[in-house]
Amino acid sequence: MATAAVSTAPLDGIVYAPPARQRVDSIDLLRGLVMVIMMLDHVRDYFHYGAFQFDPTDLTKTSAALFFTRWITHYCAPVFFFLAGTGAYLRRTRGATTSEISRFLASRGLWLLVLELTVIRFLITGDLTSGGLFVGQTIWALGWSMIALSVLVYLPLGAIGAIGGAMVLIHNAFDGLKIPPCAPGTPQCGAGDLLAHVLHVPGLIQLWPKGAVFLALYPLIPWIGVMALGYLFGRLYTMDAVVRQKMLLRLGLGVTALFVVLRATNLYGDASKWSVQPRPGFTVLSFLNLTKYPPSLLYLCMTIGPAIILLAFTEREQRSAIGRALVTYGRVPMLFYVLQWVWAHGLAFPAFALAEKPTSALYIFHDRPPDVLAHAGFSLAVVYVVWIAGVFALYPICKWYADVKRRRNDWWLGYL
Repeated sequence: MATAAVSTAPLDGIVYAPPARQRVDSIDLLRGLVMVIMMLDHVRDYFHYGAFQFDPTDLTKTSAALFFTRWITHYCAPVFFFLAGTGAYLRRTRGATTSEISRFLASRGLWLLVLELTVIRFLITGDLTSGGLFVGQTIWALGWSMIALSVLVYLPLGAIGAIGGAMVLIHNAFDGLKIPPCAPGTPQCGAGDLLAHVLHVPGLIQLWPKGAVFLALYPLIPWIGVMALGYLFGRLYTMDAVVRQKMLLRLGLGVTALFVVLRATNLYGDASKWSVQPRPGFTVLSFLNLTKYPPSLLYLCMTIGPAIILLAFTEREQRSAIGRALVTYGRVPMLFYVLQWVWAHGLAFPAFALAEKPTSALYIFHDRPPDVLAHAGFSLAVVYVVWIAGVFALYPICKWYADVKRRRNDWWLGYL
């Protein structure tokens, strides 16, 4: 676990912890936990029959079990972006200079953009060629957020926090912004419309007639702000462990309380308002049913607040088998991310074939008639069996690679 002592040598007016090679187990554990939960969502995408027919958060069609199977995975992206910023700050505490951190963030961000549009696109869609359609999802937004942070790191820490906080707190004020569509068959977008789609309004973008189409599923704001706040959060890990634990608990409770208060009032923070539902217990589901694309202020408070509370209770070195396994997954997040797509999507093809279900439904961007989708997928129990099996199946290779990263310091290991 990283040392908690604080150096007396200031750097750019900020006090940092002394250089250390150790990682912070609690951060790796939390990252590993959300990666494992993320895998559940992706297995559901390809194995559950409902995934081919309706949104699992549609309260008119879903069940409580299906809703919470999807809802728990909401924690994944916000926590991962937040901890990516924290990890960047921790590189500084290990002796990296501002320029070294900036170069690493920029180069890794560019690498993630390449992966998103090539390898990951293939793993998600099953198509070797793009067919002129590209999608900007999690890794797309993560890459651009790293590139943005590579510039922000030259600012004072307070300024980085202020910029990140402004993005997270204010962006919902623009929820009513109407942006002309940039989809095929519509007039070409102007530069301002294009920028709005990339930054805040999800949608299809076509830059020129009959050109490639890009689906901006993960607009960059407020994801850039989430990573910036994570960078500021890393400052806590230069403090005494006892002091840090108290601050983590107070901060996590405060953020969670902000979610509860704002959500209860329906005043601000999410374009989707909760309401009393006719089905028993579904009012709670309505309260928790928040906007992810782009993530609302309440969505981020609901996920990051409890995550910080969990960090307060996982300060000590992990000794349980489950804790050590999660730490292992958290130390090789990119490898796990790639492998879980191979497991979730790749295993679905033979499973569908053996069950005599239409494998054509698994090609995400193909024309899939309703009668085909109606026969695709399995029960929720099958989803959980495949997910648990995948968690165990991927552990040996993740453990091997984590050991490689622990023993060696090759530059390329930081990119996978």
